Amino acid sequence: MKAIRRFTVRPVLPDPLGDLAELARNLRWSWHPRTRALFRSVDPHLWEASGCDPVRLLGGVPPARLAELSRDEDFLRRLGEAAGDLREYVTGERWYQQRAGGSGHLPRAVAYFSPEFGITAALPQYSGGLGILAGDHLKAASDLGVPLIGVGLLYRHGYFRQSLSRDAWQQEHYPVLDPNELPLTLLREADGTPALVALALPGGRSLRAHVWQAQVGRVPLLLLDSDVEENDRGERDVTDRLYGGGSEHRLLQEMLLGIGGVRAVRTYCRLTGHPEPEVFHTNEGHAGFLGLERIHELTGPAVGFDTALEAVRAGTVFTTHTPVPAGIDRFDRELVARHFGPDAELPRVDVGDILRLGMETYPGGEPNLFNMAVMGLRLGSRANGVSILHGAVSREMFAGLWPGFDPEEIPITSVTNGVHAPTWVAPEVLALGARQIGERRTEDALSVGGSDRWDAVADIPDTDIWELRRTLRGQLVDEVRRRLYDSWRQRGAATAELGWIDDVLDPDVLTIGFARRVPSYKRLTLMLRDRDRLMELLLHPERPLQIVVAGKAHPADDGGKRLIQELVRFTDDPRVRHRVVFLPDYGMAMAQKLYPGCDVWLNNPLRPLEACGTSGMKAALNGALNLSVLDGWWDEWFEPDFGWAIPTADGAATDDDRRDDLEAAALYDLLERRVAPRFYERGPGGLPDRWIEMVRRTLTRLGPKVLAGRMVREYVEELYAPAARAHRALDVTAAGELAAWKARVRAAWPRVTVDHVEASATGATAELGATLALRVRVHLGELTPDDVEVQAIAGRVDPEDRITGATPVPLKPVGGPDQEGRRVYEGPLALDRTGSFGYTVRILPAHRLLADGAELGLVTVPSEATGEAAGVLLR
Repeated sequence: MKAIRRFTVRPVLPDPLGDLAELARNLRWSWHPRTRALFRSVDPHLWEASGCDPVRLLGGVPPARLAELSRDEDFLRRLGEAAGDLREYVTGERWYQQRAGGSGHLPRAVAYFSPEFGITAALPQYSGGLGILAGDHLKAASDLGVPLIGVGLLYRHGYFRQSLSRDAWQQEHYPVLDPNELPLTLLREADGTPALVALALPGGRSLRAHVWQAQVGRVPLLLLDSDVEENDRGERDVTDRLYGGGSEHRLLQEMLLGIGGVRAVRTYCRLTGHPEPEVFHTNEGHAGFLGLERIHELTGPAVGFDTALEAVRAGTVFTTHTPVPAGIDRFDRELVARHFGPDAELPRVDVGDILRLGMETYPGGEPNLFNMAVMGLRLGSRANGVSILHGAVSREMFAGLWPGFDPEEIPITSVTNGVHAPTWVAPEVLALGARQIGERRTEDALSVGGSDRWDAVADIPDTDIWELRRTLRGQLVDEVRRRLYDSWRQRGAATAELGWIDDVLDPDVLTIGFARRVPSYKRLTLMLRDRDRLMELLLHPERPLQIVVAGKAHPADDGGKRLIQELVRFTDDPRVRHRVVFLPDYGMAMAQKLYPGCDVWLNNPLRPLEACGTSGMKAALNGALNLSVLDGWWDEWFEPDFGWAIPTADGAATDDDRRDDLEAAALYDLLERRVAPRFYERGPGGLPDRWIEMVRRTLTRLGPKVLAGRMVREYVEELYAPAARAHRALDVTAAGELAAWKARVRAAWPRVTVDHVEASATGATAELGATLALRVRVHLGELTPDDVEVQAIAGRVDPEDRITGATPVPLKPVGGPDQEGRRVYEGPLALDRTGSFGYTVRILPAHRLLADGAELGLVTVPSEATGEAAGVLLR
């Protein structure tokens, strides 16, 4: 019979074991080896059966075992040490507190919004890299002491679980998640009732949500849950699945995340006394509506929309993660309009003002679509991509918002992603580091960084490194066989036909890993372009390869599912199935076994469509070598000393099939001629000396760079701190001043002109070291010199006379306006480089409160033909 109601009965722990509940509820256990070891010792079998989840573990431990542990002095001692260590961790002074030093230049708190968070497999609220990055961001912020508040949604079905049919077609399953069985606590009002966040919907309806809290070390993570009794059926399902439903469903999810998320933060701070955030960080455009809610908070009789917009922009950071327009959420303008205004949400904000923030009103845009990334850029004073190359791609992709500026001047910077090493580094690697430099220094090296600590890898004996790699490879072999057996049973195979699985993979064979989401640009099946050649590599009599592949296609992506089916059918071939496998249901639990066990991590996307790609970073921290297209993070950090770059066939004349053929052939050549020989080559001592040296260099050179701690420090210093300073400077009065100034400048800008430019050299010829004296005559209309900056832009020129490596040189006004209102600006221009050289001049708006000279999207340049002014309105 089926139960008519389900609920969770929590265990009652004996008093001596009370600290176990505190340890289980703080997700630091997911990356803290000693706490995990403590929970494992409670019941090793039940620990594995619970999926290494302390909450489930404690819910299943028999009372007799708990009573036994409450009398075990050694266990109680370790429990006390773990609890004391956690309390010191969450209250002690860390990097951020030392960096702040009482100066007040760092934000009191930062709110970090993301549609998904990958903290641990025990809290399945992620689909792929975006969520894993968000989880690593929170963990690293906790390690560094950054006062962050995470904000997301609680999906009652999470993301789907994946299996395969007999004919290798992806199957999706959506398990029901009970928040009471997860490491979560319901946020409650002072009277004990659940805190509620509410949004107004068209037609007088409401969308309400509870707020669940996960504690990620020092960082609270607030997750909004619409499955509450106060909602009608349709509203209860808003947070049913991650990235599920149609356009209106997604819009409601993103309104709840952004608008409801801000309200949840306000409620949390009110109830707990946590400092209110000064900086709001939008991790991709899904949470962009948070800016509208903050504008609505400020808008009233004395504060108009433009003033509120300036105040909100100052403290907002926007991170874009997609290098392709198709990856951005876009909604029909009428759908958006229907959900805002007097009859729905944000009644004090005019719907037209809301729409203008997200509409694609630029060349090449779709005028009837509301673009969440465009809104993110217009609402954020600071924006970034997630690798140097992705920053450049983003500047090109969004250049339509700033058509008068060269791509390198578009105000989108970059902070290259990192990974949380304590989460992704295998315990065996940690143990080796602890033996070398001590447990505490190893933990600091992985969480905080510091090349001096990583340099100690140079002193680890070759035999220890190689034995570690073989151990990890052997553990992966065992894991693969177990998962492959379970997969075949799900596909309908009988036990009697699965004996071959006992011989799948070999702990002494070069092992390659490839695991990620399965959109077409990641090219899951590139390795299959020449199947005969791949078989030769897999079955080579002296230098064989073995490959482990995993990945999920989006439920609506039949093209991705066909790629998986094609690959699985190849792996089913009895000739190679012991050398190449596909493992379904890729997630954090699998990844934590897969990354350490691989010798080589393969990545072959279409360049430059991989924004960053952090899986190779996680593999590298475990001593794997990267074999990748120069895309994402590998483009900026690749060195031949510790990996290989797959050549690309970028050219306009190369069609997609031809490109794939060329790049697959390059991949086969690298594997056959360089990778495999290096792995199997033995030195005088019987070890692959040159391979081990590449592993050593991977750890010492890449290790400190790929850390999430490095990433979060860069966010703090380059984005959060400037945003906090701008937030403090732009109170309502200053924001009103800035808004009025912008309005005045925009109105006057069409009459700003560059009328004449002349230059005279100090020498007879233009030689290196000479100086040009520039003299520019401009007309500022109703503006004054205080409203603008006149610049000379100089540098080398290409054959089309485009300036490259441009250097702006401010020019100074000389005297007042003449009778026609024109002004003269002058300045020297040094000829500091040889070769083709050129210059131009331009006028930009200038104000002390602007985050960037391009912020308004206004620039005036000379006419190419006559020297007469050409005013360019960028937005």
